[in-house]
Amino acid sequence: MSLIALEGVTKSYRTGDVLTPVLFGIDLRVEQGDYVALMGPSGSGKSTLMNVLGLLDRADDGHYHLNGQDVTAQNAARHAEVRNKTIGFVFQSFNLLKRMNVLENVALPLLYAGVSRSRAKLRAQELLAQVGLAELGHRMPNQLSGGQQQRVAIARALVNRPPLLLADEPTGNLDTKTTEEVLAVIDQLNREQGLTIVVVTHEIDVARHAKRLVRLKDGKIVFDGAPSQDARETKEVGA
Repeated sequence: MSLIALEGVTKSYRTGDVLTPVLFGIDLRVEQGDYVALMGPSGSGKSTLMNVLGLLDRADDGHYHLNGQDVTAQNAARHAEVRNKTIGFVFQSFNLLKRMNVLENVALPLLYAGVSRSRAKLRAQELLAQVGLAELGHRMPNQLSGGQQQRVAIARALVNRPPLLLADEPTGNLDTKTTEEVLAVIDQLNREQGLTIVVVTHEIDVARHAKRLVRLKDGKIVFDGAPSQDARETKEVGA
């Protein structure tokens, strides 16, 4: 069973009387344990596709099955419930709460889910150890490097044990050395724990870490295969 199955998905945005199509009949399957990089120039639709995958936006037409559920026509409340149980999100800007220390940031989703504070902190500490930050739980986010903050964000995304991690330009604010450190954590999660990962990036060096590359252009998939089989090796700029 595919973890993600999109069939004929379309998406447009309306501004006043102007309707702008963004996605055109997207068919995409992602199996459990896969590691997919989404690439494409600015305006290609990759960010819109990521929003649809993450149930942050709804497709206009087509079908979306996530973890065996048809989520196509579900309402916003149901989407929020499915998101909380199924998807972990990592963003370029980390999105850590400045007033909370690292351990509290990681534990927060469990507290929202009604887990006791003691159990939430134990689970958070487990995740911090997993990303190599076991000794830094007491620190505040502004006391960490960018790479450390992103690893905290990864730990927080996984604290609810979701089967899917969606990462939107997770290394966009990091230097080359730090990028490799963060990617090593993501690679390990896929390799050793079988976590399914979809990452949006404009860097081919980041995409090469994935098992599979999906390129979009003008709202359509134009390549779907191993990164080593892609003819284009140039870096792209876009979101």
